[in-house]
Amino acid sequence: MSENSWVDQMAAERMQTDQEFTDEVATSPLSSQQWGLVMTAVEFQIEGAAQPETAHLVADTSKLSSVMPELRRMDDGGSGGIAPDSTGTSASSGGLLDGIKGALGFGNEQSDALREAAENLAQRYTDRLQSRLEDRGRWADICEQTHEP
Repeated sequence: MSENSWVDQMAAERMQTDQEFTDEVATSPLSSQQWGLVMTAVEFQIEGAAQPETAHLVADTSKLSSVMPELRRMDDGGSGGIAPDSTGTSASSGGLLDGIKGALGFGNEQSDALREAAENLAQRYTDRLQSRLEDRGRWADICEQTHEP
């Protein structure tokens, strides 16, 4: 069995969770496009899979840094809750130096808040997915598949 087969086994439950989660995304600081990009960088892990009754599905967000520049660009473009100021530019625009810092991932409070929002939303999604798997009686099977040889 492939290393990711347990992730593949969750596909139907993920599609349902995606549909149910749209309201939560809509009320978050992220646009639906940003959320989609976040989910390309999120990987799922199960902590304590040997004990399904106490195991937890966790969102591994360690790869978010690879999509943060694009998330910031989307945010600066007005699609993610940054209101333009009276000149029509994004309130976050701060010149060339800020742009360079942002591209490198340094010193941008707004970027830090965006990453935190992405991480929090990803974990809430993951919690909802685990609940769905438990409610459908699939959680123990998924856990078992994570530690098969």
